[in-house]
Amino acid sequence: MNILKLVSKNILRRKGRFVFTLLGITIGMAAFVALLSMGNNLRSEVSHQADALGANLIVMARADCPFINMAVLTGDHLPESIPREIVGQIAAIDGITGAVPYLTLASSVQETPVTLIGILPDEMKAHREWSVAEGIYFADVNEQSIIIGNSISVRFEMGVGDVITLRGQDYPIVAVLDETNSNDDIAIFMPLNTAQEVFGLGDYVSFIAVTVDDVTQTDRYISAITNIANLSVSTNEELLNSVLMILGSLEITLQLIASVALIAAAFGIINTMMTAIYERRREIGILRAMGGKSNVIFRVFILESGLYGLLGGLLGFAVGFVVSRLAAPLIQQNEFVAVLGTPDTAVTFSFSLLFIVLGLSVLISIVSGLYPAFKASRLTPMEAIRNV
Repeated sequence: MNILKLVSKNILRRKGRFVFTLLGITIGMAAFVALLSMGNNLRSEVSHQADALGANLIVMARADCPFINMAVLTGDHLPESIPREIVGQIAAIDGITGAVPYLTLASSVQETPVTLIGILPDEMKAHREWSVAEGIYFADVNEQSIIIGNSISVRFEMGVGDVITLRGQDYPIVAVLDETNSNDDIAIFMPLNTAQEVFGLGDYVSFIAVTVDDVTQTDRYISAITNIANLSVSTNEELLNSVLMILGSLEITLQLIASVALIAAAFGIINTMMTAIYERRREIGILRAMGGKSNVIFRVFILESGLYGLLGGLLGFAVGFVVSRLAAPLIQQNEFVAVLGTPDTAVTFSFSLLFIVLGLSVLISIVSGLYPAFKASRLTPMEAIRNV
C-alpha cells in the first residue's frame, strides 16, 4: 500500500475538519508573515532615514529621551534650543566640512499636520543634494515663500503658484522638490530667517547636522563641539541604534502576537490528529494485523501533520502577502508609523521569506503531530479493533 496515497485519502476523508484545521494554520502563518514583515520594514525605513540624513554627527540640546533621536530621523517637531551663533562656531572647527542647522516646526496643510523645516537654502540644497521638479529654488535667504516635498505636492494636489497659510499670512509655493525617498518628501521648507520671524522664535534652531573630513577623528570633533557649548553630540550610528532600540520593543510585541497565532494553529493540529486516531482505530488495527509495523503508522501520521504544515504555509504566505498589501495604507495612517515617514509596511515577495515560512510551518506541524503519531503507533491490533 502506498503511504502517500493513504495519507492523502485520510486527510480528505473529513473535508470540513481538513478545511478548518488548514484555515487555523493559514491564519497563524499569515499573521506571522504580515507582522514580521512590518517590523522588518520599519527597521529598514529607520536605517534608510539615517543614511538620508547625510551627517556624521548630530548636535542637539541635552536630553535623555530616546524619542528625541527618533524625531531627528523623522523630521518631526523638535524644540528650538540651540543659539544660531553656535552653528558658525562649529563650522569653524578644523576638520568639520559642514554644519547645517534645522529648525523643525509643527504646521499644517489643508488642516492636516505636516512638518515645516526652516533651512539655510544654499547649505541645505548642497547637503541633501536636492533637485527641483517644478519652479525655482529659493533665491534669497530672506525670501517670503515656501518649497514643498514631492509627496506633499501629490497628496494635497498643490504646486507652484499655490499658497500655504501660516499664522494668518499666505506664503506662495515657489518650487516642488524631486522625489528623494526620504522624509524630505513629506515636509515643507522655508528659509530659516523667515521661519524664525513668522513663528517668533528668535535666533534659535532645533539641531545641527555636522559632516567631517575624517571619521576616525570623531572623538576629537565631539570634544571640540562640547567645549563650545553644553550640547549633546551623537554619531550617526549612535542615533540609529537608539531608535532601533525603541523599535526592538515593538518587534518583540509583534513577534509575541504572531507566536500566539502559531501556537493556536499547533494545538489545532494536535486536536485534529488525536481525533483522527480515535476515528481510525479500526483502520490502524487492520494495518497492524496485515503486518504494518509501528514505525509505518508513525510515519503516516507525521506525514499528515507535515502536509498540513506545507499547505498551510503556502496559503499563509499568500494570504499574508495579499492582506499586507490591502492593509498597508491603513497601517501607514497609524500615528507611530506615520512618524517614521509612512514606510512601506506591505510584504515584499522574496523566496528567502517563502522558504522560512514553509520551513517554520512544516516544523511546527511535525512537532505538533509527534505525540498523536506516537499514540497511534503504540496501538496493537487487538486494542485498535477491540475499541471499535
